[in-house]
Amino acid sequence: MAFYGVVYPNAGLVLESFRLNESWSVDAYAQTLGQPATQRAVAFSLLLSISTVVGCGLVGVPLALLLDRVDVPGRRFVGAIVASPMLLPPLVGTIAFIFLFSESGIVTRAIVRAFDLTASPYRLRGFWAVLLFHVYTIYPYFFVFVGSALARTDPALEEAARTLGASRWTRFRRVILPAISGALASAAILTFMTSMASFSAPYLFGGDSRVLTQLIYDAKINNERGLAVVMTVILALLSAVALIVFARAETRVPVGAGSKGVTRRRVALTTPAARGAAIASCAVVSVILLMPHATIALLSVAKIGSWTTQVLPPEYTFANYGKIFSGPRFLDPVRNSAVMAAVSAFAALAFGIASAYLLTRYRFRARWVMTVLLLVPWSLPGTVLAFQVVEAFTQPSFLTAGQTLAGSFWLLPAIYFLRNMPLVMRAAQVNLQQLDVTLESAARSLGASWITTMRRVVLPLIAPGAIAGALLAFALGLGEFVASIVAYVLSNRPISIQIEQSMRQGDLGTAAAYGTILVIAVGAALAWMPATSRHSGQN
Repeated sequence: MAFYGVVYPNAGLVLESFRLNESWSVDAYAQTLGQPATQRAVAFSLLLSISTVVGCGLVGVPLALLLDRVDVPGRRFVGAIVASPMLLPPLVGTIAFIFLFSESGIVTRAIVRAFDLTASPYRLRGFWAVLLFHVYTIYPYFFVFVGSALARTDPALEEAARTLGASRWTRFRRVILPAISGALASAAILTFMTSMASFSAPYLFGGDSRVLTQLIYDAKINNERGLAVVMTVILALLSAVALIVFARAETRVPVGAGSKGVTRRRVALTTPAARGAAIASCAVVSVILLMPHATIALLSVAKIGSWTTQVLPPEYTFANYGKIFSGPRFLDPVRNSAVMAAVSAFAALAFGIASAYLLTRYRFRARWVMTVLLLVPWSLPGTVLAFQVVEAFTQPSFLTAGQTLAGSFWLLPAIYFLRNMPLVMRAAQVNLQQLDVTLESAARSLGASWITTMRRVVLPLIAPGAIAGALLAFALGLGEFVASIVAYVLSNRPISIQIEQSMRQGDLGTAAAYGTILVIAVGAALAWMPATSRHSGQN
C-alpha cells in the first residue's frame, strides 16, 4: 500500500523536479528558494503551523481533561459539540466565518450597533485571522486523541501517586502527562500537517501574507508547472522534516504502560450551584462553537436578496431545501459523498489498524521510513495529492497491470483513503502504545492464537481510538473539496463540488442548504464518538 499509494505517485514528481530542463539539475530549487516571495511564504507557513499546534493544544487538551475528570451534565452531548468544528469543511467554514466576522458580518454588525460605532473595530485579515480559523477547525485533533488516551489510562496509577502524597501538579507531570504524550505527539503531527496544507483560510483571510499552498496554486493557474512542482516538493520536504521532529517525541513513550480496562471515577458536581455553573459554562461554549454551523443553517433559509444592512436576514424560505429534494439531479451529490466517504473510511479503518499494529509492536530498520511514507499523503495539499494519483493511475502501466482508473467512480474514494488513512493509523497507535503488552502475552500463553488474541484482546481495547479516527476520516471525506475538484467525474460528483458550483452560479442559499445537510450528516456520525469511548472503559 505504501508503494502504490505513496512511493509510486511521488517518485515521478520528485524526479521531474530535477529534470525540468531536460537535464539533471538543482537550478530550479536554487532559483525558487532565492525568490523573496518563496522565502516569505516558507517563513509564514512555518510560523502559522507552529502557532496552530500551540493554539490547538491550549484549547483541545484542557477540554479533554475536563470531560475526562469531571462528571459534566450531558457529557455525551457536550463531547459531540466540542468535536463539532471538524464537521465544517474548509470551504463551508470559511464562508461561515466571512458571514460572521467580516466587516459586514453578523457579529460585526451587532457589535457596531450595540456600541454605536461608525465602522468595524477589527478586520478579518492577516495572520491572526487565519490562526483563529485554524485553531477553531483543527483543535478537535487534540481533544479526540488526548481524550482517547485518557480513557485508556489506568486510574490506579494516579490513585497510587495520590496515596504516596504526590500533589495534583506532580500527579499530572509524572503520571498523566507521560500517559498522554503519545497522543500529544500524534495530534501535533496531524495539526501541523493540516495547517501546512491549508489553502482556503490563507487565501481568503491571509491578506498580503501568503503560504506555500497559495504560491503552488498561483503557479498552476499561470501554467508555471515547473515552479509548481518544485514548490510542491519543498512543501512535502518541510512536512517530512516536521514528521521526524514530532515523531521523535513518541520514541520516548513507553509501550504497554496503559490501562487494563479499569473504569475511571469522575468528580461529581453535587451542589446545585456547581451544576448550574457547569451547565451555564457548557451552554456558552456550545453557542460559541456552534455559531458557524448556525450561520450556514441561517443562510440556507434566508432570502439573500432581501438582506442588506440588517444584522439578521429579514425574510426566510425553505425553497432551497425543496429544490435539493426535488429530484435525483440534486440528491445525487449527497448520495455520492456518503458512499465514497463510507468506503474510504472503512478501508482506512482496516489498513490503519494493521499499519499501527505493525509500527507499534514490531521493530525493524525501515520502521521510520514506513511511518513517514504512510503520513506523506496527509502532509501534501489535497490538490497535489489528487494530481499525483490521477497522473499515476489514469495511465496504463505494468505497475497498474495495464489497467486505468480514468473516469472511474472509485478514483475519488481511493484519494480520500490515502488522504485520511493517517488519521486512523495515528488514533490506533495512541491506544496501542497504552495497551499493556502483557495482556497479549497472557492470552498467547493460555493457548490463544494470534488471530484470537487480536479479536478478543487487542481490537476491543483499541477500537475506541481507531473508530474515532475512522469517524473523523468519514467526516473529512464527506466534505473534501480541494482533492475532489481535480479527480471528480459526473458519476461521482460530491456534495462539496455541488456547493462550489452553486456559489459560482450565485445561488448562495442552495449552497448553504447543501452545507447544512453535510453538517447534519457528519454530526450524526460523530455523535457516536463520545459514547464509544465511554463504553470502552467498561470492558
